[in-house]
Amino acid sequence: MYLILLSIIVPVLAGLGLLAVPEKKLNLSADRTWLLLAVGIVYLLTGGLVIGALFTAGDAVFTLFHLTGSLPVCFHIDEISILFSMLTLIVFLCAGFFSFAYMKHETKEKRYYGFYLIVFGVLNALSFAGNLITFYLFFEMLTLTSMPLVLHTGSREAIMAGLKYLFYSLCGAYMALFGIYFIWKNSGTLAFTTGGVLHMTTGGNIGSPDSLLGAAAGADTGILLIAACVMLLGFGVKAGMFPMHAWLPAAHPVAPAPASAVLSAVIVKAGILAVVRVVYYIFGPDFLRGTWVQTAWMTLTLITVFMGSMLAYREPVLKKRLAYSTVSQLSYILFGLAVMNVTSVTGSLMHVLAHGFIKAVLFLTAGAIIYTTGRTRVEELRGIGKEMPLTMWCYTIASLGLIGIPPTGGFISKWYLAVGSLQSNTPSFAGAGPVFRWLGPVVLLVSALLTAGYLLPLTIHGFLPGADYDYEHLKKQEPSLWMTIPILILTVLSVLVGLFPNLLIDRIMGFVSILM
Repeated sequence: MYLILLSIIVPVLAGLGLLAVPEKKLNLSADRTWLLLAVGIVYLLTGGLVIGALFTAGDAVFTLFHLTGSLPVCFHIDEISILFSMLTLIVFLCAGFFSFAYMKHETKEKRYYGFYLIVFGVLNALSFAGNLITFYLFFEMLTLTSMPLVLHTGSREAIMAGLKYLFYSLCGAYMALFGIYFIWKNSGTLAFTTGGVLHMTTGGNIGSPDSLLGAAAGADTGILLIAACVMLLGFGVKAGMFPMHAWLPAAHPVAPAPASAVLSAVIVKAGILAVVRVVYYIFGPDFLRGTWVQTAWMTLTLITVFMGSMLAYREPVLKKRLAYSTVSQLSYILFGLAVMNVTSVTGSLMHVLAHGFIKAVLFLTAGAIIYTTGRTRVEELRGIGKEMPLTMWCYTIASLGLIGIPPTGGFISKWYLAVGSLQSNTPSFAGAGPVFRWLGPVVLLVSALLTAGYLLPLTIHGFLPGADYDYEHLKKQEPSLWMTIPILILTVLSVLVGLFPNLLIDRIMGFVSILM
């Protein structure tokens, strides 16, 4: 169990150590190789500790200390922990090694790597959190430690985006804290419990005495539903759900490309993880299914899916276009979670992985293009496929995955989301019957068409620039291997998830069916 703690402490202490080294004592022109070597060793060591923890922890609970007599800060590994920790590990390693080349043209590298490592450790703590209070502490810490990645360039735009990120995230976290108070009052436990503490499922109960079972029997259902809605809105801020989504398209484009990749692929998934824990391990799906909370939640997710796709379609700056895309795609996941059946939740968790790999590829390829050519707007990239063919093929494959074209992972996850919606018994809306049963697939299909509309033109004009393109002065300029290899690894993973989905599907369905 100590491997769990080490997987958190090692990157955090290494990051703090880097930040503590005075700038004047570190000559990056001479010491950069040693800096990168040290950071690379910490990456690999942390990866080994995470994998070791996953294989050795079992069902045991590791209690670090108690905030009060009945509020332990504890860690526990379950299937959700495995899913999110492996996504974090893969994307952080790939984006981290990519940054070895990319950050050459950025200033303050030491500070960047320091905060990058701290965020790595904090995300491991979030994945392994054993109860809601532990999760909440590290959720707040994630905001504070990831904000410097947004602020990194120090430009006015970056500072304003960082402040917006901080304001929105803290407001969302305080909304969630409001709900936590009511859960504690009405259940007496914040332990993650399979099926939810309010329905007193005994299986999977972590760290709560049997005497607490049944404590919620007399709870005020109306107040708890309000608390659930407030918590979904609060944690949904990190996941960019309407109407608290505005921070995301402001923050992602101003951060360095590898930081944008982990922001979009992993850090925003902290909001998804929070929603999974709150709905399926605290309140329980039976408590929320068929209520006005489910109706409101599904409505907001479908608005976000459509709105994010439309804004991305109209956006001319490449990284900002990808940021709006993230707003839309994250609500695909939230919609599947809101439908609350085995098929839809399986699709959501599959999309957590597929979107993580795909969006990391898209942001890293955007970074490679910016680093190599200095171009940031879509209309400036005509012929880019002739100049950087390998990079653009990776971009194209990832784009097809985000649209939902087989054989990529994006097709599998969206298939399960659509089928889950059609199979659902969703609540009626304004007397129109179970409208979400068919409205969900319709909105997902329209969004997929819009996704093709804002991603594929870059591929079409990149590889087919037209007869007036200056072919005589064409110069191929692929990025270095430090950039190319991480992009290739993530591209291959995004396809493998779609080519060989059964192992993942069977495992996800196995534990999702228990949650229901």
